[in-house]
Amino acid sequence: MSTIGELFQSADWKAEKHVPVIDGPQEVKVGEVAQFEVTVGKEIPHPNTTEHHIRWIEVFFLPQGAKFPFAVARFDFEAHGESTEGPNKGAAYTEPRVNFSLKLNQSGTLFASSYCNIHGLWQSSKEVTAN
Repeated sequence: MSTIGELFQSADWKAEKHVPVIDGPQEVKVGEVAQFEVTVGKEIPHPNTTEHHIRWIEVFFLPQGAKFPFAVARFDFEAHGESTEGPNKGAAYTEPRVNFSLKLNQSGTLFASSYCNIHGLWQSSKEVTAN
């Protein structure tokens, strides 16, 4: 049996629409608020239909030298065009793009994961230095 970690896929986000892309500063000041964005489908738009969509994005932070990460945020996307009139006839469609603020007291790695209802789990990471 596989572990959950073995189920995550990753790739070059410029060629793959499922990878969560983390944008934000590579260096931050200790204790100051920094802004980050995670997007799924940055270069190649991901479909957002009733049949094929991104369900959620999660963000974790692993401090340098630590064994366990901290859960930073979870964003659920609930509107994919569903309607009582049928698939893709709804009035609202969420987009898998989120912004969040974070204060760091030490350097480490941000991890973003996402879930596509058809293509499974995806992940990426970004090193962040806190000075």
